[in-house]
Amino acid sequence: MMRPAALAPLFTIALLLLGFPSRSLAATKPVIDVTGYSIQAELSPADHKLSATAKVTFTALDNLDAVIFQLHGALKVEKVTDQSGAVLTGERGASSTVRITPASTLAKGQSYTWNFTYDGTLTGEGGPVEGLKLASIGDPISYLLYAGAWFPMTGYMTDRFTAEIDVKVPTGYRVIGSGSTGPALQTGSEQEYDFKWNKPGFPGTIIAGKFNDPVAVAGSTNIRVYITDAHKTAAPDYVQTANRVFAYFTSTFGIPESTRLNVVELPEGTVPAYWAPEIAAVAGSRIGNKTDFRLLSNTVAHQWWGSEISPATLNDTWITNGMSRYGELMYLEDQQGKGALANAVQDISAGALAYDTIPLTSAGTLSPFSPDFQSMTLEKGAMVFHMLRWEVGDDSFLKILRAALSQYTDKPIKTSDFEKIAEAQSQQQLTPFFAQWLDGTGAPEFHNKYTVFRLGNNKGFRTIGEIQQDLDLFNMPVELQFETEGKTESKRIDVVGTDSQYVVDTFGRPRHITIDPDHWILQNSPDMQVRVAILKGQQLVAQGDNPGALAQYQKALAANPASSLANYRIGEVLFMQRNYQAAANAYRDAINGDNQPRWTEVWSHIQIGKIFDVTGQRSRAVNEYRQAIQTNDNTAGALNEARLYLQKPYQRPDSE
Repeated sequence: MMRPAALAPLFTIALLLLGFPSRSLAATKPVIDVTGYSIQAELSPADHKLSATAKVTFTALDNLDAVIFQLHGALKVEKVTDQSGAVLTGERGASSTVRITPASTLAKGQSYTWNFTYDGTLTGEGGPVEGLKLASIGDPISYLLYAGAWFPMTGYMTDRFTAEIDVKVPTGYRVIGSGSTGPALQTGSEQEYDFKWNKPGFPGTIIAGKFNDPVAVAGSTNIRVYITDAHKTAAPDYVQTANRVFAYFTSTFGIPESTRLNVVELPEGTVPAYWAPEIAAVAGSRIGNKTDFRLLSNTVAHQWWGSEISPATLNDTWITNGMSRYGELMYLEDQQGKGALANAVQDISAGALAYDTIPLTSAGTLSPFSPDFQSMTLEKGAMVFHMLRWEVGDDSFLKILRAALSQYTDKPIKTSDFEKIAEAQSQQQLTPFFAQWLDGTGAPEFHNKYTVFRLGNNKGFRTIGEIQQDLDLFNMPVELQFETEGKTESKRIDVVGTDSQYVVDTFGRPRHITIDPDHWILQNSPDMQVRVAILKGQQLVAQGDNPGALAQYQKALAANPASSLANYRIGEVLFMQRNYQAAANAYRDAINGDNQPRWTEVWSHIQIGKIFDVTGQRSRAVNEYRQAIQTNDNTAGALNEARLYLQKPYQRPDSE
């Protein structure tokens, strides 16, 4: 059952990587270019063990006396040899690294092949990102994610490679990887699965589990869903959703590098979603929930934005992270309309401004798993694409996306490459746009000053006004919406610098003028600062920092004392702390606040009902559940939950 906390804005992949400050995968100047792997791995779920050999072929980018690889901290390297069979020396370093010293200095431009033999017990701990489980061997599902560095790797998400991966598992397990070469080979009590991905990319993810037979749509077996017994009832609907998502992105972005997609269940305790070529992995608890199609669409979008093309450096990650995020919003718009898109953009905008302290093109100085990096590349990256669409128009926008994918298929792309494509396809000079949003920080806060004059001879009204904002270099078209005594009219106004005058004639007298009514532009406002503070509070809750979260929520209340959402979030934290009286007060304030968003009312009644149940006041609890039902708001299954507790009192779980 969905908890109220799940009503937070969908941060998708961003949320899963917040609060784990590791620099082990941060941007460093590459010293080698890995071109291919040949890996033999054996998984033993009964004792959580991985045994593997990995042949790594790479080119030295400089003369080198040593090479540092990422390798999961729980794995022990038994031996490393070069192509001649000579044993190489090595030592473990910090942050899941291993330093290998060659028999002689590596020559710049030369290709080498080293062979690693290693094993270890993987239970999720000891990986390259502190606090985040990215590689684990167990029952019923084992997962070896590329980010978990379960094989010796460099250049996270920037160094593309080919791979042949052979995986042995006990009979009864299915293995999912990139580039399956056919059915499993049975040898006694073991099965061997072989995968070959011969395009430069990121095929280093393996998921093995006691999955049921794959579920597919009749006549469309290229998309399959692999699910355990625990979630098998959700599979038929989920594969339908996956087909719709894949079809939409194919029609929008073009034919992907592979038309095969395996949607695979991940266990709880790791990330809620992950992608690899031909793979969209989603946590079991997020499969079958009708509100989670956005998570699936974001994950599937990476088949184009991340797999087909990838960032040349982490400074360029905004292209792939941002477009996968915006692809999610485009699919949302396709399914639920422009209103749903506009609402979602406000949440994305809060994420974009939460850590807007350095330019997007400098994001590589941050850890790719930090809140700053995730917020910038996903949320602000998505907003850059959203604003580019507004700047150039829908047709040119789609041409830009398709050109980027076709020109850089199986290649890395730089920000400068994308800018050139955008200008070529739109036939517009976009230097001011990219300078503002990629090389700068901040967002405008618009103000509108105007006077309305009646025109003679029944010719209507003339509005003479001035749009003011605080960024001197700002240069973009902005929409003005005029609500008049007759029809509503919209005008596109070029805003350049801090003060931009306009003259607009309308037939009816303007009653209200709105700047950017459909939220095309990333902008600051008092309401947005409230959203930012609440977002940061939610992120701190996810990290276990309740005092820090309360401070952010109080900051939001200071900006808007009537904020129902801020009061609701305060109530959540206090409820978790079992400070029931204070929590009840906060939920009451949410009910009596601005009712934004609307669901805060129904869920506040439910939460107050729970407090009464916990404190032995059943009749008062029943009254709250009834008031919840009277709202007729079933957001996230609220009415179902209220009816459940009308029948049976809420009991606090032992874990709370």
